[in-house]
Amino acid sequence: MIGAIAGDIIGSCFENIYARDYNFPLFTQRSRFTDDTVLTVAVADCLMNNKDYGIAFRQYAAEHRNRGYGGMFISWLRSDDPKPYNSFGNGSAMRVSPVGWYYNSIQDVLNEAKRSAEVTHNHPEGIKGAQAIAAAVFLAKNNSTKQEIKDYITTNFHYNLDRTLKEIKPNYDFDATCQGSVPESIIAFLESSDYESSIRNAIFLGGDADTMACIAGSIAEAYYKNIPEDIVNQAKSRLTPDLLKIVDLFEEKYNVII
Repeated sequence: MIGAIAGDIIGSCFENIYARDYNFPLFTQRSRFTDDTVLTVAVADCLMNNKDYGIAFRQYAAEHRNRGYGGMFISWLRSDDPKPYNSFGNGSAMRVSPVGWYYNSIQDVLNEAKRSAEVTHNHPEGIKGAQAIAAAVFLAKNNSTKQEIKDYITTNFHYNLDRTLKEIKPNYDFDATCQGSVPESIIAFLESSDYESSIRNAIFLGGDADTMACIAGSIAEAYYKNIPEDIVNQAKSRLTPDLLKIVDLFEEKYNVII
């Protein structure tokens, strides 16, 4: 899941501040992990240690405050009796990548992606976004081709993946919904040639840069099975010890290839 985390950290400087140059610096002094990383690690912790998603999300958010959580999610955190709030935001998709690594059957991946989403994002589009990304990670991990990944996502989730980034970019703007950012993030991966270009594609498109790079990066890691060592080291150096511990344990236990 370091592919998702590195994407989040790299994209953190570009949310609402669009990259004007495709060859932007990957890391700066302002590069930091956001809620995307915190909740991705929380999902991994739940999978490894059989924790309740709702409890874990609240715990992790309490320990890592001011990381860019959405307003509805903050209200959920503060509630005395937190209930799903019918969200179709891309928060369900940004945190789901560990599910694609953890399971060995596509049906288990889809079932668990739904479970991870619906504690907050129980709108059909919120669940769909999480399932689509978890499935893409799973297929990429198991050596499916880009065409096979595209066909599966198109057939089962009905996202339009036939558009190109060149076609999308002129009229694209910030969109934090699953339906307005998940397919674009997948396209950023499909048009990439390696891990780094998938991140650059997602960020240069404009919009919810950290989350889209997190999503594209999660699929790219599984597909290319390699992330440049300097990117891994830069990303891990920005994590707190508690987050890094879970990342390292997950990589070791579930044969995540870096």
